[in-house]
Amino acid sequence: MTLYSCCLILLLFTWNTAAYGPNQRAQKKGDIILGGLFPIHFGVAAKDQDLKSRPESVECIRYNFRGFRWLQAMIFAIEEINSSPTLLPNMTLGYRIFDTCNTVSKALEATLSFVAQNKIDSLNLDEFCNCSEHIPSTIAVVGATGSGISTAVANLLGLFYIPQVSYASSSRLLSNKNQFKSFLRTIPNDEHQATAMADIIEYFRWNWVGTIAADDDYGRPGIEKFREEAEERDICIDFSELISQYSDEEEIQQVVEVIQNSTARVIVVFSSGPDLEPLIKEIVRRNITGKIWLASEAWASSSLIAMPEFFRVIGSTIGFALKAGQIPGFREFLQKVHPKKSTNNGFAKEFWEETFNCYLPDGSKNSPASTSFHKGHEEGLGVGNGTSAFRPPCTGDENITSVETPYMDYTHLRISYNVYLAVYSIAHALQDIYTCTPGKGLFTNGSCADIKKVEAWQVLKHLRHLNFTNNMGEQVDFDEFGDLVGNYSIINWHLSPEDGSVVFEEVGHYNVYAKKGERLFINENKILWGGFSKEVPFSNCSRDCLPGTRKGIIEGEPTCCFECVDCPDGEYSDETDASACDKCPEDYWSNENHTSCIPKQIEFLAWTEPFGIALTLFAVLGIFLTSFVLGVFTKFRNTPIVKATNRELSYLLLFSLLCCFSSSLFFIGEPQNWTCRLRQPAFGISFVLCISCILVKTNRVLLVFEAKIPTSLHRKWWGLNLQFLLVFLCTFVQIVICVIWLYTAPPSSYRNHELEDEIIFITCHEGSLMALGFLIGYTCLLAAICFFFAFKSRKLPENFNEAKFITFSMLIFFIVWISFIPAYASTYGKFVSAVEVIAILAASFGLLACIFFNKVYIILFKPSRNTIEEVRCSTAAHAFKVAARATLRRSNVSRKRSNSLGGSTGSTPSSSISSKSNHEDPFPLPASAERQRQQQRGCKQKVSFGSGTVTLSLSFEEPQKNAMANRNAKRRNSLEAQNSDDSLMRHRALLPLQ
Repeated sequence: MTLYSCCLILLLFTWNTAAYGPNQRAQKKGDIILGGLFPIHFGVAAKDQDLKSRPESVECIRYNFRGFRWLQAMIFAIEEINSSPTLLPNMTLGYRIFDTCNTVSKALEATLSFVAQNKIDSLNLDEFCNCSEHIPSTIAVVGATGSGISTAVANLLGLFYIPQVSYASSSRLLSNKNQFKSFLRTIPNDEHQATAMADIIEYFRWNWVGTIAADDDYGRPGIEKFREEAEERDICIDFSELISQYSDEEEIQQVVEVIQNSTARVIVVFSSGPDLEPLIKEIVRRNITGKIWLASEAWASSSLIAMPEFFRVIGSTIGFALKAGQIPGFREFLQKVHPKKSTNNGFAKEFWEETFNCYLPDGSKNSPASTSFHKGHEEGLGVGNGTSAFRPPCTGDENITSVETPYMDYTHLRISYNVYLAVYSIAHALQDIYTCTPGKGLFTNGSCADIKKVEAWQVLKHLRHLNFTNNMGEQVDFDEFGDLVGNYSIINWHLSPEDGSVVFEEVGHYNVYAKKGERLFINENKILWGGFSKEVPFSNCSRDCLPGTRKGIIEGEPTCCFECVDCPDGEYSDETDASACDKCPEDYWSNENHTSCIPKQIEFLAWTEPFGIALTLFAVLGIFLTSFVLGVFTKFRNTPIVKATNRELSYLLLFSLLCCFSSSLFFIGEPQNWTCRLRQPAFGISFVLCISCILVKTNRVLLVFEAKIPTSLHRKWWGLNLQFLLVFLCTFVQIVICVIWLYTAPPSSYRNHELEDEIIFITCHEGSLMALGFLIGYTCLLAAICFFFAFKSRKLPENFNEAKFITFSMLIFFIVWISFIPAYASTYGKFVSAVEVIAILAASFGLLACIFFNKVYIILFKPSRNTIEEVRCSTAAHAFKVAARATLRRSNVSRKRSNSLGGSTGSTPSSSISSKSNHEDPFPLPASAERQRQQQRGCKQKVSFGSGTVTLSLSFEEPQKNAMANRNAKRRNSLEAQNSDDSLMRHRALLPLQ
């Protein structure tokens, strides 16, 4: 039974290896065997398997010179290790390398060969089977190229923990160690590459791109990661398409239509060269130019795409390439390849035929290799110029250096170096096993593996803990995900001026170790867009929004499609494509273009502005006029007019007016805390002092004239002391209001930003509007009382208080302050202070003019009226007017009473008053004599009332003072005897007061 099982397994293994044939592998015996998977061909021929006969292995087509060079790199590394005296001495590495034809099926077919051999060795059938051609187990596999292929291979190798070290599979999915347990790689994963692509787009300020990805495990995860990075950078994707080298023509046409109709000029492509090739051919056929291609490393330097005939379409390609390495002696090794010398390399024969477009006589013309090339050549992808029917035989003396092929392009060894590094990684893992000291090993109890019986899983364990320095002096160690972190070079496709070929110019690099924002470096001077232009192409959905504007969302469109909206007032943007406008600081405002902030205009009622100058001049004028009046009153202080108007109160009244005019100056200039706290109390106290003086002065005269016969008590209470006390008490109330106001809510300087956006009004914050209301209200209350008394005393002698003019001044005062309230409430900024200044000045000028200008006029220009006779005459006239009216009222009452008793008419009391009733003086004097008499005797007044006119005459002669006093005394006695009217006696008694 055991023998039967042995024969069955050997039969299966033989069938598996025979499917490839001797010419389809590179194989060499050794103590330890390494497997290799390389894309010697770009694909397989499409063949309809109708299953009418046994299915045959599909045929590989389109020879890949770069794939063969990668294979050569593996062989070179193994031979270099075998010849090394320090690395694995006394050990020989062998290899078994297969062609994946860039397809999963071929790769799995080769992988089964590795797995089958390992399973045979695990059965220990040597004692039953005499296998002279026995090949040791494959303890590690180098490959594969494409991520999709490596995914399938890794799933199979992972079942048996056979380490797989890929040199070109960069899909980030392969970092999942739960699924791909034995997968490692010497190439960075696509996560960094996708981030680098997004950084490049952001660097060139593009935000409108399209994406194309291979429909496999390389393209889909890569483009998904790019979308994540693009979203973080506000990059919008116009379209996203999937492609494959096996897509039918209709699918390719559909993708090309999308590209042609798209407004996005930048196209990000995550694909391999073979998958992208059909799409590029169709784009070239349609001549769709003007696109910028951002290439992943899988096709950025692909010989399938980087062809001169495609350059007019994809000449603006910017791509990523792996960091180039150096392999000393590799160039010479590549040149030594020859079918007869490379006996262990079954791919050398086909390579020779494809390179020189000939066939070896000892080879079959219809061999799969030859046929595959001819079909590829008909599609324009081969190197030769004929098909198999026209190929001449090879001589074997051809010079490999005389033909330019991708195989000899060793200037930038990227994937080749990764292959070289992968082999050395496995070799160093074996070296660690070889030099392991028992007790310090990685296995149970520190044990070590036996290098002569090493198994794949043991090599995998050491690979995970690998740490060595490569030939370039760099540290090599796989991270926890089995990845090597590396940097990228950024290349730009140029057209060589020498031979017209496509060359890859390095224009920058991407350092994954650097800080975010410092990883990308691009030398824009080296970039040629479209092969000749230095101007960076535009690939945005909308034109840039200039500084001073922001991006506005268009409903139904991606965020990258926007309209430019001007920044509102008070906001600015100083950069292009601002997402939002920034608000200016509190004391700043946006300029006209909204590109920056400028200091706000500061406004207050300044001394230097015309309005402030005018108000200041009026205030100074008021101070000057008040001072002038005060000077006049001081100089003529002993004249009757000044004495009759209560001289001391007049001085105090003029002083208060000086304070009123001066208080208005506190409202001009930049408000400070101290001026704000001083100006309203100064204004309020000054006006209350002024109104109090007028009130006491007017009320005193009114009370005296309306009182009965004045006594010493009246004189005592209405003396100067009482008058000043009343003024002080009235003013003290205002002072108390101001003190409470300043203590509880003191006014302060305030920068008002709310009235106008671009202006800062420096005003005074009053602290309490209620306190201001009390201040003005109390002033108006005193003014109302003063107005009442002034109106009541309007018919008193003019020389006492000018009652009519005081009444008029109070009317002006009320008009001003009643108008002030709505004006104050409706204005703002500096005009608030201006309104109050105007009100103060208007009220002050009204009081000054109405009360004092008439007196100053008499004093200066009518000195004849500034006499004691004039004052006494007006006083006596008022007294006689009142007496006459009282006498006539009493006569009328007596007459009515007599008529009611008997109809008799009573006689009127006799007096020295000459009464004329409806007739003239029977003996009139001549006019000249009358004037002379009046000048001699003093004055003559006529009193008119309801039933007639009374003429009274008084004489005051200064030279005969004593005689005049005696005559006045006799006259008073006569009047008192003839008329018992109390009113007459009351008013005449006032004469000595003057």
